[in-house]
Amino acid sequence: MSAEVRVGLLGLGTVGTGVVSIISRHQEELRHQVGCPVTVTKVLVRDKQKHRPVDFDGAFITDDINDVLTDPEIDIIIEVMGGVESTREHLLTALKNGKHVVTANKDLMALYGSELLKVAAENGCDLYYEASVAGGIPIIRSLCEGLAADRITKMMGIVNGTTNYILTKMIQEGSSYEDVLKQAQELGFAESDPTADVEGLDAARKMAILATLGFSMPVGLDDVSVRGISSVTKSDLEYCDQLGYTMKLIGLAKRDDGRVEVSVEPTLLPKTHPLAAVHNEYNAVYVYGEAVGETMFYGPGAGSLPTATAVVSDLVTVMKNMRLGVSGRTVQGPLHERVLKQDNEIESKYFLRLRVLDQAGTFQAVTSLFASHEVSFEKLLQLPIEGEEVAEVIVITHHTSKQNYEALYKKLSELDVIESIESCYRVEGGH
Repeated sequence: MSAEVRVGLLGLGTVGTGVVSIISRHQEELRHQVGCPVTVTKVLVRDKQKHRPVDFDGAFITDDINDVLTDPEIDIIIEVMGGVESTREHLLTALKNGKHVVTANKDLMALYGSELLKVAAENGCDLYYEASVAGGIPIIRSLCEGLAADRITKMMGIVNGTTNYILTKMIQEGSSYEDVLKQAQELGFAESDPTADVEGLDAARKMAILATLGFSMPVGLDDVSVRGISSVTKSDLEYCDQLGYTMKLIGLAKRDDGRVEVSVEPTLLPKTHPLAAVHNEYNAVYVYGEAVGETMFYGPGAGSLPTATAVVSDLVTVMKNMRLGVSGRTVQGPLHERVLKQDNEIESKYFLRLRVLDQAGTFQAVTSLFASHEVSFEKLLQLPIEGEEVAEVIVITHHTSKQNYEALYKKLSELDVIESIESCYRVEGGH
């Protein structure tokens, strides 16, 4: 290992700026950790003329990625520029050139992580990606190292700050989804095109990564059942509150007898559940292990310095591996084949809000249909709507299979006495 570790940085947005700032300000601590200085020597940017709020200490600024990828003096590439297809090619080139890689790119790792890790191992290189999930929370390192001796059975959490901010404000302020989304965009908590966040795709990518690591099984994005929050209404949240619940966009990865289910969807949680107290842009992940029991990881899920801290922590790990001469030896392929649960093996409680005809026989028709599908009630509210000949019925079921629930839902939508199914959500019981 040389007297100095040289880093090439791809991207200088919010996270890239934070990385440069931490490396510059924490140089004494970094030198103490790994026994030598670390320097950012080249930085890839889109616009070389743009003013930057950080001091580069003489780093070479370029808009040509080859200046970074082919520089024989650069030891480690840090990728914080985003993108998928072209970024994949760039990182494959870096690894084949013998450069270690640290990335914060969840989209890339969810889609091409297995390929990149394989190429890293073949070339004796490290590839770390802690910052790709839950910002500053060290969840990946915890799964790979801190809980490595345990068998993980379930991971459940809030892994998208934008949707958690929106749901928090809708609940606390009684505002509509549309109004809070606009506010979140103005504050910078939501992108101008928020689709990836609000439709659950961002969280799904993170859950695919966590499930792959936690279960040592190759779980892909297509294996995740996904539903976003764009259809959640103020009325839904008010009824949740009446029944003692709150709502969060929950990522769930669960393993039973070697078979897994992975989902992202708006979910009712009891107000007493620890995740119910995670507000605004914060993230939290519950991990259940056979030996350790329950552990919870909580912290900021995004932002310049929290995410940059995860990136620089990976950088330190890469440098330590270089010093010990074990680079590229820590990558392990999945232990288990991917086996997904069938719908009859996935069990949950469900929340249903129905608009029904307010007349004799309606309640009997609805309850008979539930009974015929072996779905029983845990909680039930029936509320007449003033001035109309309809009533709202709100049901929380006992545990039932997804197969039974979907068959029931289809029959409810065809029942004459039901005017409409206003909403339906998964319910998680106690923690």
